[in-house]
Amino acid sequence: MFFPELNAFTQKQEIICLWPGRVPGETKEKSAPVITPAGSDNVIRYDEVTNPLIEVYTPEASNNKGAGVVVCPGGGYRILAYNKEGTEIAEWLNSLGYTAFVLQYRVPDKRDGALQDAQRALRIVKANAGKWNISPDKIGIMGFSAGGSLSARSATRFNIKTYQPVDKTDSLSCRPAFVMLIYPAYLDQGQDNTLTPELTLTPETPPMFIFQTADDTYGNSAIVMAGALRRAKIPVELHILPSGGHGYGLRPGKEAAETWPLLAEKWLKKIIE
Repeated sequence: MFFPELNAFTQKQEIICLWPGRVPGETKEKSAPVITPAGSDNVIRYDEVTNPLIEVYTPEASNNKGAGVVVCPGGGYRILAYNKEGTEIAEWLNSLGYTAFVLQYRVPDKRDGALQDAQRALRIVKANAGKWNISPDKIGIMGFSAGGSLSARSATRFNIKTYQPVDKTDSLSCRPAFVMLIYPAYLDQGQDNTLTPELTLTPETPPMFIFQTADDTYGNSAIVMAGALRRAKIPVELHILPSGGHGYGLRPGKEAAETWPLLAEKWLKKIIE
């Protein structure tokens, strides 16, 4: 579960812009993100991103487990719930000894661009893994809601060339080693609410951890994805709680928000350590 004192385990090391030149497919010039400050719900919203980047959060050196996670905040591909499903998640990962990379992917309504950003981010993290004392073979991705959709797309479309290479980093694979989907959305958009067609499963699809609640509007996404993974004989761990709704992050006060981090921690240890 998340507590404010986790900040003691965290240090934001650097910001890395993903694209050294023009952002592929982007019609606007690079600029600072448009941000709505936190209101009564204490959620900082990024309303527009035209210069995608990753923020690097590193654990204490004595606690570094040698693995990294790209974190994809949700927001319906319209905004990024940047603190609740981004920086707060990075702090939790740091407390466990993992390096976190919070992804500012393009919004609003730029799903193709978001996938390009996620693929590029995974490649950049792998290319620079030694700098953070992590293994390039232990770099995964996780996401919430639309960020879960983006993580699932990254896990199933890593062999798809979505942009022209810009430097030698793009010669690396963008396959994540593992995936965590927390209340994911948009995974059941196939005919009769089956698996979204672009999510092609192969023997190379990485193992997944999925957490959902039964009363979530998007709850069918998790069930459909887990069933498809099971049929494809891809390792999957699925947890469903009766209630909790959607969009709770890991803030205390809801059973779902306090449950999934404990389950995910155990799963990560089995996968990574």
